[in-house]
Amino acid sequence: MQLSVVILNYNVEHFLELCLKSVTNALKQIDAEIIVVDNKSSDGSCQMVEDKFPEVHLIANTQNFGFSKGNNIAVAQAKGAYVCILNPDTVVEENTFKSVLKFMADKPNVGIVGCKLIDGLGRFLPESKRNVPKPKIAIKKLLGNTKGYYVNSLQANEIGYTDVLVGAFMMVKKEVYDEVGGFDEDYFMYGEDIDLSYRVIKNGYQNYYFGETAIVHFKGESTLKDKQYAQRFFGAMHIFYKKHFKNNKVLDSLIWLGTKIGAVMVKGESGDEVLPNKTVVISDKSFNFKFSGPVTYSKSLSELVLESNTEVVFDMDYLSYKEAILFMNDVDKKLNLTFKFIPEEAPFLIGSNSSKSRGQVLFKLNN
Repeated sequence: MQLSVVILNYNVEHFLELCLKSVTNALKQIDAEIIVVDNKSSDGSCQMVEDKFPEVHLIANTQNFGFSKGNNIAVAQAKGAYVCILNPDTVVEENTFKSVLKFMADKPNVGIVGCKLIDGLGRFLPESKRNVPKPKIAIKKLLGNTKGYYVNSLQANEIGYTDVLVGAFMMVKKEVYDEVGGFDEDYFMYGEDIDLSYRVIKNGYQNYYFGETAIVHFKGESTLKDKQYAQRFFGAMHIFYKKHFKNNKVLDSLIWLGTKIGAVMVKGESGDEVLPNKTVVISDKSFNFKFSGPVTYSKSLSELVLESNTEVVFDMDYLSYKEAILFMNDVDKKLNLTFKFIPEEAPFLIGSNSSKSRGQVLFKLNN
């Protein structure tokens, strides 16, 4: 088998359904399997997978083991020569896996490969390509200075070396994953992708950013930005520095101070939600949803004349995922557009107008 797609899920049933439909489409011509490992969700996720995706290998954990252990449990059962770690709040293009696999096949010393990530508003996510957050760089990042944290020498659509990839999408040979011991289970959530990327580099491999394919990552869905988030994120950074860098009392004090200040800053964030006042649906049929403001229909993305603060709704029975994602990526961000997906044969539309708060799921209205 060529590929195992591993999706760790926790209480995002409807985002998981959209993700699985996009992944299923993207695997049609690949010898592959999908493994969903659920960390004891209480929202019906497991039942949804069993009912709608019987071909998916479902691992239902009896407790929430966190990101690292949950993924390690799944990868231990994976049959593919390659493994793709994928978040449940993502949407992939039809050519995503095929393109990345082809790229990796030509790189004899390849480690982890990541791709271009955009959020639910179509904005590029700079964490798609990062440098190793050495202490001085990390302290600056915690205090709001991102110089040196991201790989700014690479453009979003380019391909090149990148030290650190994000756990929302990480493609790696299973033998490399096993060689370095997988995700470090000292991390419950956050920091484990940085740690894995760094260990792969230290073992002599090269990590790459592959910007020729894009996926949507609805940031804020799998984990909300709250006090617990801050504690876990900055606690993970502390584990990383103690593990990989020599002890230095001055630096230790600065890191400790930076994590405390950073936690306060995260708790104070108010969000970046965009509120649309009109809707355009891309489809060849009509839908009975409570849309945002007046609604119009269009059968063509290329012929749209868009106004600011419009919500664009994609009917995935009508469009390809690549068409929708490319449109989100390419549209003028100054228009403040928002986007929603209606998954194939689904009674709901879904998306996120913010990277810091829970997304939106709307069900069809009763006639």
